[in-house]
Amino acid sequence: MTNKEISSLIKLTGQLMELHGENKFKTKSYANASFQIGKNPKQLDQLNLLELEGAYGIGKSIGAKIFELTTTGKLTVLEEHINKTPKGVLDILTVKGVGASKVRVLWKDMEIESMGELLQLCEENRLIEVKGFGAKTQESIKQNIQYRISSEGKFHYAAAENFALQLVDQLRNLFPNAQVELSGEIRRKCEIIEQIDIIISSENEVEIPEFESNIPIVFHQCKSSEFGSVQLKTTGSESHIKLLKIPDEVSSEVEIYKLNELEYIEPELREGLSEISWAKSNSLPTLVKDEDLKGILHNHSNYSDGRNTLEEMAVACRDLGMEYFGIADHSKTAVYANGLYPEDVLKQHQEIDELNQKMSPFKILKGIESDILYDGSLDYEEDILRLFDYVVASVHSQLKMDEAKANERLIKAIENPYTTILGHPTSRLLLSRKGYPINHKKIIDACAANNVVIEINANPLRLDLDWRHIQYALEKNVMLSINPDAHNTEGFNHMHYGVCVARKGGLTKAMTFNAMSLSEIETYLVK
Repeated sequence: MTNKEISSLIKLTGQLMELHGENKFKTKSYANASFQIGKNPKQLDQLNLLELEGAYGIGKSIGAKIFELTTTGKLTVLEEHINKTPKGVLDILTVKGVGASKVRVLWKDMEIESMGELLQLCEENRLIEVKGFGAKTQESIKQNIQYRISSEGKFHYAAAENFALQLVDQLRNLFPNAQVELSGEIRRKCEIIEQIDIIISSENEVEIPEFESNIPIVFHQCKSSEFGSVQLKTTGSESHIKLLKIPDEVSSEVEIYKLNELEYIEPELREGLSEISWAKSNSLPTLVKDEDLKGILHNHSNYSDGRNTLEEMAVACRDLGMEYFGIADHSKTAVYANGLYPEDVLKQHQEIDELNQKMSPFKILKGIESDILYDGSLDYEEDILRLFDYVVASVHSQLKMDEAKANERLIKAIENPYTTILGHPTSRLLLSRKGYPINHKKIIDACAANNVVIEINANPLRLDLDWRHIQYALEKNVMLSINPDAHNTEGFNHMHYGVCVARKGGLTKAMTFNAMSLSEIETYLVK
């Protein structure tokens, strides 16, 4: 069990205690412990009872609760509180902008026990009459609930990919004489999908067994002679399909594109944007591939909030066949993430120098993820910033901004001469948080003017920069860096999802920052 998971469950326990009106001192101790757990560099599931009870900010009582959780997988006090809380009230507790004390008022005083009832209260403009709420809070809660509702029945691509591929393998084994392929949104590698589409073509209709899945599965059966037509019709977006003449009986997609006098268009590009005009003029981009990447930038170690040591992260990166590894731990403002103070930076750089001697020709690059403060400045002085090979500038706090403020804040950071990469430009979390609004063209123009690379944050919950803005970045000659934001060695696997959306946006190897070789990227960074 990770520290993040433990922290989340301890936090929920405190929230439910507060919800049920228990001692405020007690509930606050759970909130404080949750915060400290998130910062603790040690893996708590590896500690014994005495070590947990003596850990800073945790204490004897909560230490015992954590020990119960890590040894049994359960927490009795949490289960007791969950059992006496209506499910709808638990759901309301997850809505941003509604803390436990406010949920208690809604539940006990207003008898609100579902998100639907709370949304109705907002729609009728009655929440502003409730003590502790106001017009701004009402509007924020309304927007958050509407976003949640609009996201229901949708799934992250990463949550579906492996299951879908395994399902295809199972069906191929079940029906060896049939052709079985993925189709639909998952074949286009959309960041969010609503279902898994699978085509099965055979001369005779097959009986498909039932599969357990929380993601809907749609099967398309057809004859072999129809396979290309059905695959193309079920893969492309509606706007892509409308632009093509598709005969009913064609066995391969390649033939259909030839009939339309077009080059073959990769599934990821079939969104009805520029791909048809590219194919007509023989100018389809050669899309970046996983194997094109030469290094992995924007990673965290246990110097800040990562799980693995710097050496463990670097070795794992090298073992993937990469030429370089960029460490970009959090900066000093990110207190919640154990951000690095100047003395920590110097200590880390000394370790990097020692590791580079040992690991040559593989190289660790000295980076930092520097917080963009509310006024747009970075959170180190120049004498520290100049010590790094590169700087990823990112927003992590005070996310409630209108477009004008967000643009102003980001552009000032982009104009800082030490900024190399703009990190996750909108700070969105797919299906969870929309992120602050920005004018993507203005931000990309600023990056072009200041020679700043833009990150495609490959964490499947982020995938930010959104692929829909990649083409404009390429038109402005702005390079993109596919970064995993890895907090452990397993996080390197996220690079694949970054490549998926990069391909959707038409990104090429030539415009991918970390497709540069070590010597190329060193030359670039020195310049």
